[in-house]
Amino acid sequence: MAEAAAESVPDGGDPPFDVFSRQCLSRGTLEHVTGRWGGLTLSALHESGARFNELRRRVDGVSEKMLSQTLHALERDGLVHREARLTNPPRVDYDLTALGREVAGRLVDLIQLVEGRMPEVVEARCRYDAAHRP
Repeated sequence: MAEAAAESVPDGGDPPFDVFSRQCLSRGTLEHVTGRWGGLTLSALHESGARFNELRRRVDGVSEKMLSQTLHALERDGLVHREARLTNPPRVDYDLTALGREVAGRLVDLIQLVEGRMPEVVEARCRYDAAHRP
């Protein structure tokens, strides 16, 4: 409960959120979104909603524990919706919220930009490595 009290939203008299401020709440959300597993998970869910194991297969290399922690953080931030269905066996589906779709859309654009410009990145790395060889 102390966590909730410490995480109050600024009212009209407070300055707006500022990610450059060490204590700003937006910094944690930015970390969840831009961290390796958060960004990949949001991007995978942008393609379509998925069950846990589908996400785990799509986000190659993520451990079960890390994916679970990532999904919890993104759900807490209001970016992911988790729906548990009382079927036999039980089924849990994950999908993006409206906010999550907006954030993931921007991430997908960034991913496409980076992937499309990788030949330039590889070339820059080669030049750098050649210039900095011992």
